[in-house]
Amino acid sequence: METLLDTSKAVPVSGNVLVDKKKVMELVDQLRLAIPQEVKAADEVLSQKDHILNQATVDARRTKAKAEDDYRERLDQNEITELAQKRADQAIADAEERVNRMLQQSENESRSRRTDADAYALRSLRSLERQLHEISGSVRKGIDMLSQETAAVNGSVRRGDD
Repeated sequence: METLLDTSKAVPVSGNVLVDKKKVMELVDQLRLAIPQEVKAADEVLSQKDHILNQATVDARRTKAKAEDDYRERLDQNEITELAQKRADQAIADAEERVNRMLQQSENESRSRRTDADAYALRSLRSLERQLHEISGSVRKGIDMLSQETAAVNGSVRRGDD
């Protein structure tokens, strides 16, 4: 957008520039396409969260099944049975803790990406709003100047007819 403004024709005396509406609309369309990409990135993090949760759940079930198998094998041996039970309980607790940590981490990352995407979109839209306001002001000044010149020309033509 800066390049467009820098390369646009200057309106004499006003400090304004005339911009190509088609080029401005192309830039607006590009902004519209870029902003959803940030939102898509946040959605990808959310989908990764589901994958991580599913993987952790599968790991937890596998660990639990293994611990239960170990427990059954050693049921006859009292000391070993107690140890296996403690290991199984610890493995389950560790797996649950790992799942909770992964869930929290993915939720934090998702929230952060979504916040970053929203902030980016807001900055982009505010910048676009400022630029459009400047362009609108330039157009308004051009219209006013041409209206005055046209009125002056029409007034002198009428006086000459009198």
